[in-house]
Amino acid sequence: MDAAFDPWSPEFVADPYPAYERLRAAGRAHWFAPSRQWLVPHHADVSALLRDRRLGRTYTHRFGHEEFGREAPDAAHEPFHTLNDHGLLDLEGADHARIRRLVSQAFTPRTVERLAPTVRRLAAELVAGLVADGGGDLQARVAEPLPVAVIAEMLGVPDDEEERGRLRPWSADICGMYELNPSAETARRAVRASIEFSDYLRELIARRRKEPGDDLVSALIGVAGLTEQEMISTCVLLLNAGHEATVNTTVNGCRTLLEHGRWSGLAGDVGAAGADGAAGAGGAAGGAGGASGKLSTAVEELLRYDTPLQMFERWVLDDIELGGLVIPRGSEVALLFGSANRDPARFGPTADRLDLARADNPHVTFGAGIHYCLGAPLARLELTAVFGELLRRAPGLRLAAEPVRKPGYVIRGFEGLMVEV
Repeated sequence: MDAAFDPWSPEFVADPYPAYERLRAAGRAHWFAPSRQWLVPHHADVSALLRDRRLGRTYTHRFGHEEFGREAPDAAHEPFHTLNDHGLLDLEGADHARIRRLVSQAFTPRTVERLAPTVRRLAAELVAGLVADGGGDLQARVAEPLPVAVIAEMLGVPDDEEERGRLRPWSADICGMYELNPSAETARRAVRASIEFSDYLRELIARRRKEPGDDLVSALIGVAGLTEQEMISTCVLLLNAGHEATVNTTVNGCRTLLEHGRWSGLAGDVGAAGADGAAGAGGAAGGAGGASGKLSTAVEELLRYDTPLQMFERWVLDDIELGGLVIPRGSEVALLFGSANRDPARFGPTADRLDLARADNPHVTFGAGIHYCLGAPLARLELTAVFGELLRRAPGLRLAAEPVRKPGYVIRGFEGLMVEV
């Protein structure tokens, strides 16, 4: 295994892509002792294993901890695991199928389409404020508030600064547990956030039972067969997954465009689309014509080029074979999304190049198979809206300071992004 793969090294986190290239050249799977995982770097393997039912996000639907050769989670972390394990992301088998079917009754394409005017209004207001001030921290002023406000609106969280202000910190603390080998302090913060967020949602659910509204929580209450814990876990997942990708793709993408000198050119293309040029909820690459089509295609390329989720883990439920190597049941594989999205075997000789017109772009940023991101249409809607507003209103955007990468490897982002307009 290439020693250059070091997810705790600031140098590696800053630019993991050369190490990925060496991993792909060296083979299809590599044992990484520090995290006790098999690293899988190729696009074809990552895509196939995401769909392979011999792997799962959990193993407890088939095996006990001892039977599977794993230790039970620390009892002190129980609130986090209760919250996490009842969400779609970590369920398997019949429970996953049941909950995804039930949640899909409430979280429909129409739900996303109904949010489109709100998304575009919020994006316009946030970007206008940044521009009026001549710049500032784009992450804190635009990238973070937009998806949190949208999710809060969708869930029916009252438009109260105190209530909505707690959502982002709770989410950040919970998501810390998705990094490799999280520290005891990270776990403590995640447990506390899990308890507080769950308690808040129980109160919100109780309010909506008495006074239903036109929101997702009210809709989930009306879906027969969902337990309260499943509703809570679903809402938390929608916030965590629904805003982490948008925040980090917005900031990573802006940094990438500026670093490569592509901001002004894309701004010129997008400017012709007008204020409503962002793609609709589907937002797939090439899904619209003209300037808005160019924006959608560019967003897909930014999702591929510097993906906000670098790794996704799976348990091996039955032996699998990769390139003549047998990976036994009880193992854990780390599917390297960041490497798969730069694999020349799938993206050709320009895999490491930013190509904002890339038409054939089957990136794995939103996953695949039964765990494909339920909120992908909403994320695309938010991204096309926010990039559209930024490019139209701030065509001369420039960095005011070199941004600092967050130390985490799995969730890839910056501490902030100071810009001038």
